[in-house]
Amino acid sequence: MKRTIPLILAVALFMENMDSTVISTSLPAIAADIGTSPIALKLALTAYLVSLAIFIPISGWMGDRFGAKRIFRIAIAVFVLGSVACAAAGSLGAFVGARFLQGMGGAMMTPLARLVLVRATPRRELVAAMAWLTIPGLIGPLVGPPVGGFITTYFSWHWIFLINVPIGLAGIWLAGRFLPDVELAGSPPLDILGFLLSAAAASGIVFGLSVVSLPALPPIVGVVTLLIGVAAGLLYVRHARRKPHPILDLSLFRIPVFRAAISGGSIFRIGNGAVPFLLPLMFQLGFGMTPFQSGMLTFASALGAIAMKFLASAMLRTGGFRTVLIATVLLAACFVAANGLFTPQTSPAIIIPVLIGAGFLRSLFFTSANALVFADVEDRDASQATAIAAASQQVSIALGVAVGGGILEATAMLTGEPVGLSAFSTAFFIVAAITVLSVIPFLRLSADAGSSVSGHRLRDPDAAEPTQ
Repeated sequence: MKRTIPLILAVALFMENMDSTVISTSLPAIAADIGTSPIALKLALTAYLVSLAIFIPISGWMGDRFGAKRIFRIAIAVFVLGSVACAAAGSLGAFVGARFLQGMGGAMMTPLARLVLVRATPRRELVAAMAWLTIPGLIGPLVGPPVGGFITTYFSWHWIFLINVPIGLAGIWLAGRFLPDVELAGSPPLDILGFLLSAAAASGIVFGLSVVSLPALPPIVGVVTLLIGVAAGLLYVRHARRKPHPILDLSLFRIPVFRAAISGGSIFRIGNGAVPFLLPLMFQLGFGMTPFQSGMLTFASALGAIAMKFLASAMLRTGGFRTVLIATVLLAACFVAANGLFTPQTSPAIIIPVLIGAGFLRSLFFTSANALVFADVEDRDASQATAIAAASQQVSIALGVAVGGGILEATAMLTGEPVGLSAFSTAFFIVAAITVLSVIPFLRLSADAGSSVSGHRLRDPDAAEPTQ
């Protein structure tokens, strides 16, 4: 049962993460079929991200009120219904609405999967469980582009969504059969004003950044929406300080370990999270590869992510969270910068090991940071921790893509030339520097931070030396 629970949860997350990227490759085919343009259809991508941002904050309250296992199964069902609606859509409006429905299910799946895992797993086994849960989230975006290209080319784009039906039904049955019935934690009345403010803040920021970085609408729309989101966020902070039971309890940030995990993880995602956006574009625009060739090459990162699963627990037990996270951040930044040195003449024998190493480090970081979030959090606050972590991840991922796209656009404007290989090199060096900044919150941690989860124990300096 040690692996059964995280693997069942991971199947749902793999479905969600792959689906969110597989559509990108198929946009031209979908647009042609429903009578719109690929640029306009990017509103469907944005609608999904906005739906996630709106409903993630309420996921913790839903899990406490109605049961995490029950809501998790309902979330899969909603995601499957949204998938069927996507396949049946015949217009831009219908497709955007279907993606929004999918996002509602996805918004509940990720945080509630972690909540079930945290409450069903002893703290000493949490790192290993998180490793199983993290891998699908990393492999899904890598598998998505080549799978999407293959299905669209040799079958039909409709199957990108219809394939979720058997997977989702199996997930619902397996979750009902094997997941434990976690005891209800109880919940206060819903903080309606807090929900509205947090939804406006997260969705405004995510929508604004998405429009600015992938302009399906005039950029000014994105800027205005972004400012509205920031304003709503400030109002929510003021509201949360006065409310006894806010929808997102910001008092958790008083816990040093939690604060470091969220802030360090967010900065890392802004920097390192831009790589999955930049790398395929560089291979296609800078190297002249087809989307399928690019997808097959970037898939090498998945090999590193899988290898990490077998080493994460031992590494954290030996070095502890502080040492492992600091080393991982610095090494990961070097691997990000290495992407900026690639040229069309660089041998795959060099590129592939770099991508494997980068995948290993990225997976190790996310496994460690995700586990550290819960190290010093009481069980009764686990639902709040999952919701805050999930919301911060969505905002930081959107910001990472915006930063990557913004660097390319700025470089093109300054040089007066189309986006080329030099622009990608500049982008990789800058996001590598941002990645390095994520080390700062972890420098302030004690050497034994999160030891109840990692199993790391410091040597007692007063212990007696062994006799000869």
